[in-house]
Amino acid sequence: MIEQDTVKLLRECDAGIKMGVDSIAEVLEYACDNTLRHVLQVCKTTHEKLQHEVRVLLDQYHDSGKEPNPMAKGMSWVKTNVKLAMEDSDKTIADLITDGCNMGVKSLTRYLNQYKAADEKSKTITKDLIASEEKLIIQLRPFL
Repeated sequence: MIEQDTVKLLRECDAGIKMGVDSIAEVLEYACDNTLRHVLQVCKTTHEKLQHEVRVLLDQYHDSGKEPNPMAKGMSWVKTNVKLAMEDSDKTIADLITDGCNMGVKSLTRYLNQYKAADEKSKTITKDLIASEEKLIIQLRPFL
């Protein structure tokens, strides 16, 4: 049960990180404010480090990980591009990323509760990812 919950939790982290990194990369080029651009880049780098940790653990379990839901990814892409086309601003970027972070925190917390038997290392990575998302939400508030 521990191994099964661990792999499932790591898969969800893998998919969530991929979605987060893609979303940040998508809006980064539109950021006008240097502080906003820096905050986004730091978060992206943090996510990439956590992604490496997740990949190492998944490799130990001989698991290939999980891709984000194609429907969710497509809808996110459309929403981002439509909103940025209508209003290309730092406020729009902060709004989009804040929404994504809130969904990520909610989902990851649900998975953390669902896969209680996961090992402590996987739980710690999940908690670190949640903390990173929550920190970004706070850092984006001045841009909303």
